[in-house]
Amino acid sequence: MTPEAKVKAKVHAALKAVDAYAVNYIGGQYAKAGTPDILVCLDGRFIGIEAKAGSNKPTALQIKALRDIDKAGGLALVINESNLHYLVMCLSNIRLGQPCLSNYTEFQ
Repeated sequence: MTPEAKVKAKVHAALKAVDAYAVNYIGGQYAKAGTPDILVCLDGRFIGIEAKAGSNKPTALQIKALRDIDKAGGLALVINESNLHYLVMCLSNIRLGQPCLSNYTEFQ
């Protein structure tokens, strides 16, 4: 399993723990470039998650997609091994009706 696949597995475990709807987005010829790796809906809230391993950062296209999600009212997250706790906190906050802020700007 690649390092990024390990991060994705941990993200999916956290999402499953709160019964979130989540799908892996797999790009291709007809796909929109930059779309986050995991698309989620939890309690009516849309979440786009870009999974990264180690010190890898999102590409410019990925940042644009995350920014677009944020501007549209969704939650745009970049999750790696060191900030998985932020995802868990956001999921808990959403369940409690509390705010959670997109964190993609920390990775620009």
